[in-house]
Amino acid sequence: GLGDQLEAFSRTVDFEVFRPDLEKALAYSDGSKGGRPPFDPVLMFKILVIQTLNNLSDERTEYLINDRLSFMRFLGLGLSDRVPDAKTVWLFRERLAQAGAIERLFDRFDATLRTAGYLPMSGQILDATLVAAPKQRNTNAEKADLRAGRIPEDWQDKPAKLSHKDRHARWTLKFTKAKRQDDGTIPAT
Repeated sequence: GLGDQLEAFSRTVDFEVFRPDLEKALAYSDGSKGGRPPFDPVLMFKILVIQTLNNLSDERTEYLINDRLSFMRFLGLGLSDRVPDAKTVWLFRERLAQAGAIERLFDRFDATLRTAGYLPMSGQILDATLVAAPKQRNTNAEKADLRAGRIPEDWQDKPAKLSHKDRHARWTLKFTKAKRQDDGTIPAT
């Protein structure tokens, strides 16, 4: 009721129709030599769908599958079920790409959605890492030069210093941190 796109996909797309193409492209062995059996190819394809729709890295995909009940529900996993790790997702995608099947599978998936009246869109979740920006510690004169589009004089003969300065950054101050100007007024924040 809240617009979960994955529930709509589950109702709209019969993912089992992809199984023959997936099994043909993957060409898994029969398992007679032993080893851990591979994850279900339909489950892995659904993971690629989640990853593509949300523009996620393999590591972020693994984390979000473990974290989000909506992802687990879409994949048919329970809380205690084993989730494919990032390397397994990468290997699955690479194997499909080497077989030349990945684009065909997604074209078919997109066509199924369009037939049902949905437009496949991507990039709904932002996969980003927050990194602290280095403090610039520029003087007022240096800030004035940068605002005017100039490189401060003492930076020009110091290439190492120049390479560590962000000349396109802009600064804001909280009202309580604003310094009084020379005439005694507080600048607008």
